[in-house]
Amino acid sequence: MMVTSGASKSIGTSVRRKRDRRLITGGARYTGDVQPNDALFMAVLRSPHAHARILNLDVSPGRAAPGVAAVFTGKDINAKCRKEFPLSGVKPHMKAKGRLPMAEDLVRYEGEPVAVVLADSPYTAKDALELIGVDYEMLPAVVNVEAALEDGSPLVHEDLGTNQCLHSVRSAGDLEGAFRDAHGVVSLRLEEPRLVPNPIEPRAVVANFERDSGDLTLWLSTQAPHQERSTLAEILGFPEHKLRVLSEDVGGGFGCKIDVYPETVMAAMLSIQTSRPVKWVEERQEMFSSTIHGRGEIQYVDAAYSADGVLLGMRIHFYTDLGAYCFGGNHGVADLLTPSGASGAYRVENLEWTTTAVYTNKMSMGPYRGHGQHASAYAIERVMDGIAGALGLDPAEVRRRNFIPDGAFPHRTPTGREHDSGAYGESLEKALRLAGYEQLRQEQRELREHGVLMGIGLATTVDASGFGPSGALSVRPGYESATVRVGPTGGVTVLTGSSPHGQGHETTFAQIAADELGIPLDDIDVLYGDTHLVPYGVGTRASRSLVVGGSAVVKASRQVVEKAIGLAAALLNIDAEQVKLQDGIFFCEDIPDRSATWLEVAGLAYGSLPPPGGIERGLESSVYWEPSGYTYPFTAAVAVVRVNRDTGAVTLERFVSVNDCGTVINPMVVEGQIHGGLLQGIGAALLEQAIWDENGQLLTGSFMDYAMPLAINLPNFTVELVETPSPHNPLGAKGIGESPTVAAVPAVANAVMDALSHLGVSQLDIPLTPEKVWRAIQGGSESQG
Repeated sequence: MMVTSGASKSIGTSVRRKRDRRLITGGARYTGDVQPNDALFMAVLRSPHAHARILNLDVSPGRAAPGVAAVFTGKDINAKCRKEFPLSGVKPHMKAKGRLPMAEDLVRYEGEPVAVVLADSPYTAKDALELIGVDYEMLPAVVNVEAALEDGSPLVHEDLGTNQCLHSVRSAGDLEGAFRDAHGVVSLRLEEPRLVPNPIEPRAVVANFERDSGDLTLWLSTQAPHQERSTLAEILGFPEHKLRVLSEDVGGGFGCKIDVYPETVMAAMLSIQTSRPVKWVEERQEMFSSTIHGRGEIQYVDAAYSADGVLLGMRIHFYTDLGAYCFGGNHGVADLLTPSGASGAYRVENLEWTTTAVYTNKMSMGPYRGHGQHASAYAIERVMDGIAGALGLDPAEVRRRNFIPDGAFPHRTPTGREHDSGAYGESLEKALRLAGYEQLRQEQRELREHGVLMGIGLATTVDASGFGPSGALSVRPGYESATVRVGPTGGVTVLTGSSPHGQGHETTFAQIAADELGIPLDDIDVLYGDTHLVPYGVGTRASRSLVVGGSAVVKASRQVVEKAIGLAAALLNIDAEQVKLQDGIFFCEDIPDRSATWLEVAGLAYGSLPPPGGIERGLESSVYWEPSGYTYPFTAAVAVVRVNRDTGAVTLERFVSVNDCGTVINPMVVEGQIHGGLLQGIGAALLEQAIWDENGQLLTGSFMDYAMPLAINLPNFTVELVETPSPHNPLGAKGIGESPTVAAVPAVANAVMDALSHLGVSQLDIPLTPEKVWRAIQGGSESQG
C-alpha cells in the first residue's frame, strides 16, 4: 500500500484557526459562563499574613448572614480529604512538603485559604467573608531565598528543621583543568524575580454532584482535564469513573492551569456535601496571591574561557524559590529540568551544576511559559556576552565559536540531554541578516558619539519541548492519546487527550489528519476537553501538544488507512498491496478505471452487509503514542533598544526572531505562538516582577502595581522560520510555544547592557525598569567622568 500526498497537502499551509470566528464574536463558553440552576456560589477567606498562627476563628456571624447556605473552616474541609495533594518526582534526597486545601492552625503565605462560604449569589458570599472573625499571632516570615538558608532563619515548616527542600551537586568532565587552563573567568550573580502568569481568563470551577446517580461533573478552566480528574479523585477518595471533567473554552493558561488547586477540591467536596452545584470564579486581584507564580530564581555562574573566546568549562549554582509548599512537580523540575539546559546551544564538556530548592513564605512556584528552561538560558546567554566583553569580541562571533556544529547531531550534553537536530549557525546568520546587524553596529557607533544610548542584544537559545519518554528529565507522563474515526458518510472525528487553551488544536490536528487521510479539512472535527468522551491524555503543557498529541493523530490515522485499504481492496477486487490512496481516492495504477472514495469504503465498513474477509466493522483507531526523546527547538533573537539618559526608560525599537521548530504544520499558528511568547519574554525583561516586603506582604497585588507590556509599547516583530526536522516523531515537529519566550529575556537584557557597556555598566538584574537603569547610568556616568 502507498499513500501519496497529492495536491491537497495541508501541512505547511497557513490556515485560519477554525474557532476564531466564534471566539471573537462572543460565542465562546468559558467556565464562568456555565450557569447551573440552583447553584451555590463559593467565596474564600484568605490569610492577610504570610506567616501567622490562627488563635481564633469565628465563622458564626458569616453563617447567620441572609443568603448564606454554609461556612466551612480548614478543619472541616481537610478532614474530608483522603490524602494531601499528590506530588510528582519526589526523590530520597528531597524534603518535599505537600499540602491540604486549607490552613488549620498556621498560615504559611498571604492568600492561603482559611474559611470558605457558600451563598445564593457571589456578592452575598463575598460580603459574608467580611463578617468572619480571625485572630492571628504574627510570626516572622522569610521571603528571600538566600536568607532562608541562613542559620536562625524563620522556618516555613518547623517539622523539617530547615527551609531547604533539596540540594544536589553533579559534574561532568575535567572542571579543574578547564579553570586551570583558562585565559579568564566570567563571574555573574543573576536574579529572576517571581512573575504572575495572568492569563486573560482567571481560574474557575463549577462542580455539580448528582446524588441519584452518584456522578460528579466539573466544568474547569484547565490545561489537563484527565490529570486533574485523577488527582481530584485521589484527594477525595472519589471513584474516578464517576467523575467527569469538562474543559470547554479556556482563556489562556501558560502553565498555571495544569495542577489541581485548593478551590477545585473545595468546590467538588462542597457540591457532594450539599447536593447542589457550586461555582467559584477567581477575581483578578485574588489571582495574584492564590494562583501559582513563575520563576523566582538566582544563579551564581563562573565560566572559564580561552583567549579566543571558547567556553572551556562552567560552574553554576541554581537557587529556586519553591514558595510555602511543593506544588505538582516544582521540586523535581528544579532538581532535573532547570540545570539540564546549562550548556545551552554550545559545546561545553566541563560542567558542574548545583541545585538548591528552598521554601519561603510565598504562594507556591509552578509552571509558567519556559518553566525549567528560562534560568539556564538566561545564564548561558549572559555568559556569552560576558566573554565577548572581556575579550573585545563581537557577541555574534563568540557564539559562532561555541555553537554545537550543524553536523554534530544528535548531540549529548554534559547534563545528559540529547539535542535531536539543529542548524544553530544558519539560524543566527539569518537573524543577523534580517536585522541588518553590521549596519546596526555602525549606527550604534555614530549615535554614541552624540551621547545616544543604543543597544543591540543577541540570544541563541535551545528549549526542551515535547517531553518524552515518560521519566526523562520530567516529573510527568510523556505519552499522549488520539482517536481517529471516519464516519459512515466519510466525515472525520479526531478525539485528542491534549486540551488546548489557545494553541489551535482544532485546526492543526485537523491538518495532520487531512494529509494522512486525504480528506478535506472542512470535513474533519477535532474534539477535546471532555474526560467522558476523549481518550485519557496528559494535557497541554511544555510545548508538547503538536509534537506528541499530533503524532498520536498521525499513528491513529495511519491505522485507519490501513484498515480502509483492506476494504478498498475488496471493493476494487484487487490485492491490498496494489491499493494506493491519494487525495481521498483509493485506486490501482495498473487498473485506472477502478477506484473508490472514502464514502464508498465507509459504506462497506458500516453497511447492512458484513465487511468481507473478516474485517471488523467501523473505521476507527485509538492509540497512545510516546516519543523516544525530547525535541529541542532553537531561537536566534536580535533585540534593538534605545535608553533614555534622563529617565532610564528603555524603548524596544526592533526585534527579530528566527525559530527552528522542525516541520511547520501551520505557519500562521506558529507565528501567533511566537508573537505571544515574545511579548511575555519582553515583559519579564523590562517590566514584570512580584515584590514582597520583609513581612511577606505582596506589594504588587494588582495591575496598579504589577506592570505588563502593552501592544502600543512594542515594535512590529520580524519572525522567520527554519526547519530541521526532529527524528523523534513522525511529523518531524518541535514544540515552539515557549522557545521565543526563553530567548526574548536574555536578548533584551543583553541589548540594554550593550547600550550601557561603555559607561562601565556590566550587569543589572531583570526587570530593567527605568529607575534601575537610570541609577546605573548615573553611577556609570560618574565613574566615566
